[in-house]
Parts: sequence; structure tokens; C-alpha cells
Amino acid sequence: MTISGGGFMPGLELSRILYEEAVRPILQEARPGLRYAAARVGSGSEVLGFDTARSADHDWGPRLQVFLTAGDHARHSADLRRLLAERLPKDVRGWPTHFQQSSDPLDPVGHMQPTDGPVNHRVDILDMDGWPAGQVGLHSADEVPGSRAWLAMPQQRLAEATGGEVFHDGLGTLTAVRRRLAWYPEQVWRYLLACQWQRISQEEAFVGRCAEVGDDIGSAVVAARLVRDLMRLCLLLERRYAPYSKWLGSAFSSLPAAERLTPALRGALAATNYPTREEHLCTAYEAVASLQNASGLTAPVDPKRRPYHSRPFMVLHAERFAQALARTVTDPDLAGLPLVGSVDQWADSTDLLGQPRAVQAATYAIE
Repeated sequence: MTISGGGFMPGLELSRILYEEAVRPILQEARPGLRYAAARVGSGSEVLGFDTARSADHDWGPRLQVFLTAGDHARHSADLRRLLAERLPKDVRGWPTHFQQSSDPLDPVGHMQPTDGPVNHRVDILDMDGWPAGQVGLHSADEVPGSRAWLAMPQQRLAEATGGEVFHDGLGTLTAVRRRLAWYPEQVWRYLLACQWQRISQEEAFVGRCAEVGDDIGSAVVAARLVRDLMRLCLLLERRYAPYSKWLGSAFSSLPAAERLTPALRGALAATNYPTREEHLCTAYEAVASLQNASGLTAPVDPKRRPYHSRPFMVLHAERFAQALARTVTDPDLAGLPLVGSVDQWADSTDLLGQPRAVQAATYAIE
């Protein structure tokens, strides 16, 4: 449902207007001297810059987060919520600031609705120390994650934490957390690249093997998995956190390598026979292998396709790249680990990835 008569406005712009024209003046008048940060970060397509007019149908609109110290949060959060409910304008540029919660327990989303009463707003008042714990599993806003801790942070969650925009940071803490999480330490990055190449090596021969026994749909499914892994590998190489599946293609398409790679990836997905599928995949393998060599992280590895041992399948033998990268991992917390990687290299359950404690427990169990 689109309520505004002025056409679609990107959510981040709408959030900035909400802060500058409504929230900031209210806080200045009612709580002068209160130290806080204001931002639009966390979940939501607008945080990643992928929102469209379709996004306005649920959990989208004039939204932002106000972060307080733990002490101020305990003292002021309830009063601030009430204050904003009473004083916020009923709309921002024609978009209602009031959200009606869905009555469907299986679809607990908020929808913008006009109101004449207090505003059920989406200005979240958060504890600055508590937010990193819920977002990525850090114990506090000051924690510097160790190598193993990085492996328990899903890339989507990192993208949400570092995306969006900070409108004001009177605490300084939010900016520091985002800077700290902006990208992996180099040793973690090298390890994750090795693990991503290892994933490809494990399945690249299955495209041909499935086809050989007459399972063309199985061959196509494996090819699609390999396309997904190649796209995520490209994002890793370009130092970009991969979003969840809905926005993976959008994120990939913004990479410099996308123009060169897209025809091969699209060809592999559209192919209706194994030879065509293999040809497109091998073209993509060689292109991404060249990108890996160009990174300078290892000595160059031959990027050309080759037979899979004595079988009639053409592959890259991607484990060659995995092993070359693994040899450069000297961090003692990572060097002895199997090439399993971070949580979203071995799990893609949304319900799991949203539980930091469960993810940490599973990650630290890997030896």
C-alpha cells in the first residue's frame, strides 16, 4: 500500500527527514543535554539501499533508532517512547509515522496507517551496549572480536550493522562499533576465501556426474548452487558482505566484475543440457580464478579449466585455490581449523542465523 501522494522516497532519506525535522527538535526541547546517537541501521531493505515502492507494504516507513548509554536507557527509554508518541507529527512527507501491528501471529509486521491519536511510532530507543549483542553477538559495544568470534557473525547481520546511515552520534560509540565491523581482519578474510573456494571444489564435478546418470534436474540444481557460491565469492573478493538470498543478486550486480561474469552465470542457470551448463560454469570459474590471482593474496594459480581426474567432466579443481590461500593463514586460532568457514558458509537457516548465542555455540564446536 502506498499512502504518500508524492511518489516513492528511499527509506534512508525518509528516516533522515524524520530525525532532522521531528526527533531532533523534540529531544533538544524536552531532553536538552541528553547524549545519544541516532541512525537507521539493522534490518530492512532500505538499510542496504535496495528498497523500492514495494517495500512500503510492511515494516517500512519513517523509522530510526535512538541509542543511549545503559544508564540513560534504564532511566529515560520509557518516557522517551511516550514523549515521541505524543509529539511526533502524524506523517513525514505524506508517509504516516503511525504503525498498525498485524493481528496475524504468523505475520507480525507493521503497516503504516493514519491516526488521530498518539503515534505508535518506529523510533526504537535502544541500549548502545545491548544492540551489538543482539545484532552480531558481541558482549558489549567496546568488544574487539577475536578471529573465532568473526566466524560466528553472519554476513547479513554484519551488512545490517555497517549499512544504513548514522545521523548523529553524540556518544561516539556507534560510529566506533561500525568502523570496527566494517570488514574482516585480513587473516579472517584469507581463511574465509579459502573456505569459499573449498565449497566450490566439493561440488563442481557433480554437475557432470548428475547428468551422466540422466539426472538433468539434479545437474541444474548443483549448477545453481555453484552460481550462488561464485557470486558470494566475488563479494568476498571485493570486500563486500553478502546479504541474504533476496538481495544477493542485487548486491552482486553492483560489483565491477558483474558485467563480465553475468552472461556466464546466467547461461549456466538457463542451460537445458549439460554441455552448455558446463561450458558456462567453466567460463565463470576461470574469470573468478583470475580475480583471485589479481588480488595478490597468493602466488598465481593456473586459472584454466581441466579434466576431473579420469572422468569426462571439465572443472577448475577449485581446491587448488583453497589450499593456496590456506597456506597463507598463520593466525593460530584459524590455521588448525578445517575449511568450514563462517556460519553462513555452512548454514543458511534464517531462524538459526538470527540467534547469536546458538550460532556462537555451533561455531565454537567446530574443531
